[in-house]
Amino acid sequence: MSAVDHEQLPVTSLRGRRSRERLDVSGSTLHYWRYVPAVPEPPEIGSPEADGPSGGSPGRSRPPMLLLHGLRGTHHGLEPLAAALPERELLIPDLPGFGDSGPMSTRRHDAAGYARAVVELLRKLDHRGERVDLLGHSFGSVVAAAVAAGSPELVRGLVLLNPISTPASQGPAALLARLTSLYYRLGELLPVRLGRALLSNRWIVLGASHAMLRTRDPRVRRFAHESHLRHFSRFHSPALLAETYRSSVSETVADHATELTTRTLLIAGETDEIAPLAGQRRMRDSLVDAELEVIEEVGHLVHYEAPRHAARSIRRFLDAV
Repeated sequence: MSAVDHEQLPVTSLRGRRSRERLDVSGSTLHYWRYVPAVPEPPEIGSPEADGPSGGSPGRSRPPMLLLHGLRGTHHGLEPLAAALPERELLIPDLPGFGDSGPMSTRRHDAAGYARAVVELLRKLDHRGERVDLLGHSFGSVVAAAVAAGSPELVRGLVLLNPISTPASQGPAALLARLTSLYYRLGELLPVRLGRALLSNRWIVLGASHAMLRTRDPRVRRFAHESHLRHFSRFHSPALLAETYRSSVSETVADHATELTTRTLLIAGETDEIAPLAGQRRMRDSLVDAELEVIEEVGHLVHYEAPRHAARSIRRFLDAV
């Protein structure tokens, strides 16, 4: 276990690195953001920069890295992590039905549907036939695991951030999960306008944000709350959100453990109640080639509370793949 300094990275460092692109994927006009490297070449081993943000093995070309957000997220939530990885080419989509991406017309909006859409996206991007590194946060970890298990020829290294390893009904927040399920079901049953108003309620969004945060740093808390208020309710419809939510509480990374052979890094928050630490340890032990990094004093939002720490772990892991 290692502690975190709760230092928030300014995403202003992404200016000039970011461009917006789109592709038709599974009937969705999928928007994704490409972040080009800010560091042209890695430093020599032993130089003062080698242990810094641009550290890495000299002479090695890095493949692109695709990052997948969690339930109700968009690419914006992963930008602090993107800022902490200036040496990498990163691709971060808004998953279909969230943010700027339209819903899929040919697939369900569940983990399996999203996994097939991501595979389609990767095949269309076709980075000279090279495998990519793949990261998923929370529900995105289930999608990423499904992609790596079903299409291992596309994935070089797998990073699962706050991975869902335990069904919500079995975790420490089981009662809250049942109440949340009723909340999403009610939002789905109401007329669309009323359902959207319920699911987008400012105070409920802030309540969820408070529940996931552990840091007392006011800068980090303000950044996370503002991000959630701005982007957490950018879903296509209450019905689509409810469909995705049901998948998020019934499917886990463990569903793909027996087929998952890709080298995997699990990054867990010590006090994460949505993805409890005990489940992460069981997951690590069930995988063929996996390691677990636990960050102290952090819950379900590692990418907000400890982006530099997570980036160091990701860099070390992927440089060794």
